[in-house]
Amino acid sequence: MKFSCATSFLLVASAAAFAPSSISSRPATAIFGDPNQNPFGNQPSIQWGGNDSDPNAKTIRLRERLNEADTERRKAEEEALQRERAAEIRREERMRKIAYMQQMPDNQPAGTVEEFMFKEGVQDQLDKLDRELVGLLPVKKRVKEIAALLVLDKMRRKLGFETSVPSLHMCFTGAPGTGKTTVAVRMGQILAKMGYSRQGHVVLATRDDLVGQYVGHTAPKTKEMIKKAMGGVLLVDEAYYLYNAANDRDYGQESIEILLNVMETQQDDLVVALAGYKDRMDKFFSYIPGMMSRIGNHIDFPNYSAEELVQIASVMAGQLEYDIDNNAYNTFYHYIQKRMELPYFSNARTVRNAMDRARMNSAIRTFDRFAIRGENGGVCTVQDLKSITSEDFQVLLDDILYADADKRIFA
Repeated sequence: MKFSCATSFLLVASAAAFAPSSISSRPATAIFGDPNQNPFGNQPSIQWGGNDSDPNAKTIRLRERLNEADTERRKAEEEALQRERAAEIRREERMRKIAYMQQMPDNQPAGTVEEFMFKEGVQDQLDKLDRELVGLLPVKKRVKEIAALLVLDKMRRKLGFETSVPSLHMCFTGAPGTGKTTVAVRMGQILAKMGYSRQGHVVLATRDDLVGQYVGHTAPKTKEMIKKAMGGVLLVDEAYYLYNAANDRDYGQESIEILLNVMETQQDDLVVALAGYKDRMDKFFSYIPGMMSRIGNHIDFPNYSAEELVQIASVMAGQLEYDIDNNAYNTFYHYIQKRMELPYFSNARTVRNAMDRARMNSAIRTFDRFAIRGENGGVCTVQDLKSITSEDFQVLLDDILYADADKRIFA
């Protein structure tokens, strides 16, 4: 069936006439919606407020972009000029240094080595090392060699020679009680005297200080210890415990990687010293070759002889203002010989423990004489309070000779 346009109009009009009044009374926008209404809600849309057809607006936007480009260009030109000027200054300084070195006679005085050693305080630190450490001649020799390099390097800088900071990271290997910590402290002070470290202090760290117990805990701990040691020496005792070959997921590997990075990038402000038994340190370096290549000074600390340990006991007694009787030295020597054959021997630490026991035995003996038995009316002399006798050391020797093996006191 076909309808003409007039017929269609009549049909639409008829439908509107018979529609309910509620519908016919509503506006068209309520039925079909307002075509100008924001479909995304009541918030106004983000729209361009200007007029794209306005030539003035287009000119303003173009001018702004040109100004921004011009500013960036000027900044780039200024940076290029600064780099060029800095390079020119370096060239001029180098040419002046070359001219100075060519004109300087070979016999130009640079000062004596002794002058630098005493003026910088290096000689004083080496003298303290000789006084405080008995024996260890190879160690002292190595420390003096490092000090000599630093002194002569400073003399070269004074004359204008090219210099570079040597690798000062160290590895101390040896048994416990051989003076590794003492040497590290003295090296830190020497470096501070020579201007190679800001403070010269020594921070002692172990695995517990560097390695965390869970994911994300190791890096903050390691970085905190490094922060404390900045400007001085970080001494990692028993460093081989940082690496656990049996566990690929051990957190110590993260600490090692941080140390390696710091040793490479912060060597001007931090000296890292590793310490431990030689065989274990060699095995540790076989697992971490990058650590081995970053350490330029390897110092091995030999064990003390019995005679040197007796001398160490004498030094300790003098520092505590005690007097050891002449006969007591012989008794202590026999004690040390027997003690060296037993487990857990720790060189100077064993001597320190033995001296503590000897002082306690001296106190017990003096208290028994004057307080318990009332000798001399209970009045003791200064010498009584300072004296360590053969009897005081004999107690230690008897513990080894006559006590049961499971009851021995390992001083």
